[in-house]
Amino acid sequence: MSSKISISDSIEELSEQFVQLLVNGLNERKEYFHIALSGGSTPKSVYNYLSENYKSRIDWEKIKLFWGDERCVPPHHSDSNFKMATEYLISRIDIPSENIFRIQGEENPKEEAANYSNILLANIPAHESLPEFDLILLGLGEDGHTASIFPDSLNLFNTDAICAVAEHPITLQKRITLTGGVINNARQVVFLVTGENKSIIVDIILNKKDGFEKLPASFVNPDNGEVNWLLDRSASSLLK
Repeated sequence: MSSKISISDSIEELSEQFVQLLVNGLNERKEYFHIALSGGSTPKSVYNYLSENYKSRIDWEKIKLFWGDERCVPPHHSDSNFKMATEYLISRIDIPSENIFRIQGEENPKEEAANYSNILLANIPAHESLPEFDLILLGLGEDGHTASIFPDSLNLFNTDAICAVAEHPITLQKRITLTGGVINNARQVVFLVTGENKSIIVDIILNKKDGFEKLPASFVNPDNGEVNWLLDRSASSLLK
């Protein structure tokens, strides 16, 4: 596993950094390129940048979109990661509907976790019996969570399951998430992190300070892939 850190002066620069990772990966693949999208304000800005600047400059028909996690809400709900990605990216680009695989948050969570696991296995090449994403986008919570793996559910990095039901520790909202095994099976993982409010947790994780081993994002270490941390100046302000 290799890890890279890139620091940008603006969300536009950070978004362009991501685009170059996407394009480079896309150029290496002869068949479909499989991406797991993330929710959050920074991914929203990146999706907006993509749709405004790369609508016709990327072969979207070659890309298959999945989600790293989803709230257990209907697709039109304001909390839906699918809704956000649709508004800022999917509805603005020419991507075939059959290339979009959303998590059905409105269904029974346990049943949908099993159903989505089967969808991933059926549509993504496997490596060591797990789906091997070409690229997984991740955000970072101030508590160190990523996808919907929270500090009180670190067991999701050790489970054999592909997808699992998680619960937000404060709101108790149920979510469906990729597990650590799938995340660490990816060819490339990209963290998108901006804002001064993320600087402390970024510092703890990347500088391996006290308590880092209790934070889910610290466990993202693809066995045969690469991790890219795309940060803005504020999020990286405590790094040395």
